[in-house]
Amino acid sequence: MSLNWLKKNEAPKSDKSTPEQETTYFKRLRAGLSKTRKILTTDLEELFAKNKKIDNDLLEELEELLITSDMGVQTSMALIERISEKSFKIKDADELKKTLKEEILSFFDSQTAVHDKITNRPHVVMVVGVNGTGKTTSIGKLAARYTSSGKKVLIAAADTFRAAAIEQLMIWADRANAEIVKQKERTDPAAVAYDSIEAALARSCDIVLVDTAGRLHTKTNLMEELKKIKRSISKRLPGAPHEILLVLDATTGQNALSQAKLFNEALDLTGIALTKLDGTAKGGIVISILTALKIPLKYIGVGEQIQDLQDFDPVSFVDALF
Repeated sequence: MSLNWLKKNEAPKSDKSTPEQETTYFKRLRAGLSKTRKILTTDLEELFAKNKKIDNDLLEELEELLITSDMGVQTSMALIERISEKSFKIKDADELKKTLKEEILSFFDSQTAVHDKITNRPHVVMVVGVNGTGKTTSIGKLAARYTSSGKKVLIAAADTFRAAAIEQLMIWADRANAEIVKQKERTDPAAVAYDSIEAALARSCDIVLVDTAGRLHTKTNLMEELKKIKRSISKRLPGAPHEILLVLDATTGQNALSQAKLFNEALDLTGIALTKLDGTAKGGIVISILTALKIPLKYIGVGEQIQDLQDFDPVSFVDALF
């Protein structure tokens, strides 16, 4: 995202979505899931028209369609097994889609993120993810959401390795009416994180959003660097970080799942923000991530506007798939 775009756009007045904004968001979500919806509607209808009944051949082709939508092999196999058990009740494509919808929703029953009331002050959120996923942008959008609801927010610019990362965060902080702690490029990221917690305590901040590196230009292992930041935060404020949020790019498909596994093994993630469901991604990756990792999906993004990063709602998501 260009710095000029950031400078031109104003922060929202409130984090409460109007009915018009919610409608617009759902339309963008539907548009963003257009590839997956084609697979789960048009392709499925053609498949059923060709076979006329649920048999092994149809189930095999349906499994291929689900895998094509980025649901992953294990998730697709699980869905096919459930549909097979109900095949005697499925007489047409509409009933097959209805059954698919019900079974996909059932995957979310125990996975839905709970946005708990913030009880810690400051509440520290360490945001991680590889470069290019929209991590810095997501931090800015989250900062705007919090400040517009009356929270005092501080952003820690601890990605000191990437060119322009600090400048981008400065612009986002200004737009979101948030404070920022920054140091020179190449400064030890753990030291920046530590100083940020110190500043947040001194300034009575409610929220601290800690940006982190997505790639290092040194021989140091990225995961070890992130662990060091986590320890530094905890050293200054026991119990923190209270959240470790991973930002993933939906357009990378199953690669996003691999990233999530690596970050989770190193850091014990508490939540995921999935960005760029903008029409080039296949929405099946959402289902694949939730079923494979058991990590709550907290936010989903479908565009560049601040309102386009929303709390993940499984029902709206599945409705948009069909």
